[in-house]
Amino acid sequence: MSVTPKKAMVLAAGLGLRMRPLTDHMPKPLVRVMGQPLLDHVLDKLASAGVSEAVVNVHYLPDQIIEHTASRTRPRITISDERDQVLGTGGAVVKALPLLGTEPFFHLNADTMWIDGVRPNLTRLAETFNPARMDILLLMAPTTSSIGYAGRGDYSMLPDGALRKRREHQVVPFVYAGAAIMSPSLFTDAPAGEFSLTKLFDQANEQERLFGLRLDGVWMHVGTPEAVQAAEEAYLESVA
Repeated sequence: MSVTPKKAMVLAAGLGLRMRPLTDHMPKPLVRVMGQPLLDHVLDKLASAGVSEAVVNVHYLPDQIIEHTASRTRPRITISDERDQVLGTGGAVVKALPLLGTEPFFHLNADTMWIDGVRPNLTRLAETFNPARMDILLLMAPTTSSIGYAGRGDYSMLPDGALRKRREHQVVPFVYAGAAIMSPSLFTDAPAGEFSLTKLFDQANEQERLFGLRLDGVWMHVGTPEAVQAAEEAYLESVA
């Protein structure tokens, strides 16, 4: 059983502190890579995947993002305004749930970037998501082939895609690539106010309803000004 999400949540409210000085006067989602804002790279992928409406949350320098997305029609943009509150990655989704509806939805970080392989990864996510078995399906990038990432990874992955969280001193082969499909039911008993999505990832993991799909292509961790150049070089190599 697969799904075809028509709605998406895009997290665009972060402060982008590690991207300074580029983010001193600009929200991180509007930082350009290959001449295009990070946010537009994400929205273009969602449009190609058939998403008709994307809910974009804003907090830091919100008016710039609101103005930038105002004329966009594919997907149509709905703003979830958090300028007067800090909700975290989890609280942001809870606030936006009335806009997202009752069906599984795409969930993307506004600053995630990847070069697709043979087939679009969002299409592969939709084909793989099985609501009977999964509450969350994460796009997982191999740490060894990712650009700009030097961490210990987030999860190991079993042959059926089930994820196992990295223990404190462990090194694991996959890092969350910032794109997922989630079921709204996941948030039924979610706390009010600010909290991190990792709380719900852990909950789904304990219930064996957290799964991953290996990214086909190359993922780029664009977290610093230096990483912007690395991402651009990777893009140029991919089209050479």
